[in-house]
Amino acid sequence: YEAIKQQYRPEVPEYFNFARDVLDRWTEVEKEGKTSKNPALWWVDGAGEEVRWSFEELGVLSRKVANVLSDACGLQRGDRVILILPRIPEWWLVNVACMRTGTVLIPGTQQLTAKDILHRLQKSKAKCIITGDSVAPAVDSVGTECPSLKFKLLVSEGHREGWLNFKDLLKNAPSDHHCVTTKCQDPMAIYFTSGTTGSPKMTEHSHSSYGIGLTVSGRYWLDLTSSDIFWNTSDTGWAKSAWSSIFSPWIQGACVFSHKMPHFDPSIVFESLSRFPITVFCSAPTAYRMFVQHKLSSYTFKSLRHCVSAGEPINPEVMEEWKVQTGLDIHEGYGQTETVLICGNFKGMKIKPGSMGKPSPGYDVKIIDENSNILPPGKEGDIAIRVKPTRSLFLFTCYADDPEKTEATIRGDFYVTGDRGIMDEEGYFWFVGRADDVINSAGYRIGPFEVESALVEHPAVVEAAVVSSPDPIRGEVVKAFVVLTSDYASHDPEKMMKALQDHVKKVTAPYKYPRKMEFVQELPKTISGKIRRNELRQKEWKK
Repeated sequence: YEAIKQQYRPEVPEYFNFARDVLDRWTEVEKEGKTSKNPALWWVDGAGEEVRWSFEELGVLSRKVANVLSDACGLQRGDRVILILPRIPEWWLVNVACMRTGTVLIPGTQQLTAKDILHRLQKSKAKCIITGDSVAPAVDSVGTECPSLKFKLLVSEGHREGWLNFKDLLKNAPSDHHCVTTKCQDPMAIYFTSGTTGSPKMTEHSHSSYGIGLTVSGRYWLDLTSSDIFWNTSDTGWAKSAWSSIFSPWIQGACVFSHKMPHFDPSIVFESLSRFPITVFCSAPTAYRMFVQHKLSSYTFKSLRHCVSAGEPINPEVMEEWKVQTGLDIHEGYGQTETVLICGNFKGMKIKPGSMGKPSPGYDVKIIDENSNILPPGKEGDIAIRVKPTRSLFLFTCYADDPEKTEATIRGDFYVTGDRGIMDEEGYFWFVGRADDVINSAGYRIGPFEVESALVEHPAVVEAAVVSSPDPIRGEVVKAFVVLTSDYASHDPEKMMKALQDHVKKVTAPYKYPRKMEFVQELPKTISGKIRRNELRQKEWKK
């Protein structure tokens, strides 16, 4: 880790464009025969169809798409483009084409409702939307309320009134395109936050923030080289897919593997890890929690050597069970839509299960109090990144069109993440919870994650969410919403609650145990699969 900190000295030039300066450079290396024979993108649909594009083919096709955007749609640099596609090859082409044209990409997930799409179209004033058959009707239902929207591109074999057909235009577009010259701080993309604590914000990133800033992820956290084949299961609508399905692997010249997988299915994941030579794998904690419910001993992941997780904290018992079944550690990382990797369990580091590791070499990360004072090890405070006197270029530029919300993230010399944490004596960071989620019961501060992890250790529990609930004596107490496994679902609720309370008292400080408990079929989640504790908390306090 100390060596990584010494080595990491990123250069940020005045002008930078990922398509030209990284992808087109790998094309040259490929032509010289100096790289592995792996494709740049390897996509499978699970029904026998495969796409394997070299960097050269990716370049040719993305230039054709750039011409579709510039010529057929007349888009200018700075115009905003909303992209809502599943994991299909065209998603990667549009990402790269937007860089080539200087248009600002706004990805969205397939699961957005018409109301979500309306919010995004109106807020972003996007001129163009690119989507498929399943989302097009929702766009049409709100399109008249979006005066900025001028072009609708349909990625489909069929045609639809009022839409241009993307595949027809791509077929006929020329493959010559001159990449625009972009400054490193010019806007490249806008990612809507996942909205765990409120309505989603438009997080603007520059050409360098992800294009150069994610070097640290690709090289040191994901541990990728050009001979690796890397599979990240993130939904295409989130910043994590930009991190790990575009920038981090392609900075390193690695192959991006993707499975169409319309619905998340652990058996498809296990079969793919067995069948394809995937060496590095990234998935969300929710997914790993599902994986360890299965018997993995019937599968052999012969090429897999490195596993990572991000998006929310991963429970130590899930890491332990995954290691027992696969022999591999899970290297947890922590970041936000607004940042690149803030902390990580980097290669060569001792892993402390439950810790998000040490600060990324790209940032000066501290735990601070409400007056911006740096707190000593062992003291809980706000996780923050130093931005004065010098702000890292690998942070978001702003919340687009919202200077007040942007300004509110700064406290003294620091960008405040909105997450609470503790740093231990060895410099490892531990997540306590979103600032809004921390429970204050009779003077004790309790982070939900530790209680949730304790509950998940019990064989009866699939997953749990912990929030504050009003109490006349203590002010607020810990309440757990618990999803039971099928084997335990029919057990007596009173006895089950008592067993789980006793279990939590044993594995963590007794004052943290949930005094209230409710058994539920499922937990409310954001579209990206993160638990919406604020929704559960609001219900409790409205009773």
